[in-house]
Amino acid sequence: MQEKDNNMAKGVQHYYKDGRKFNGTTHKMSNGALHTGKTHTKSSKPVFHLKDLSVAAKKKARSA
Repeated sequence: MQEKDNNMAKGVQHYYKDGRKFNGTTHKMSNGALHTGKTHTKSSKPVFHLKDLSVAAKKKARSA
């Protein structure tokens, strides 16, 4: 059996929903959503690719 690769989007910048950059490890949930941290904890937060952000969040991300 092949081990699952947690770095599916390695090298791609991730952002919080409000457009702040996230730099750190991520994990993929069973529903496909990306969250902060190598494994899921109570403090894990969802993160997104730039293309998935709202218009306002994209503007904030690009200005940072």
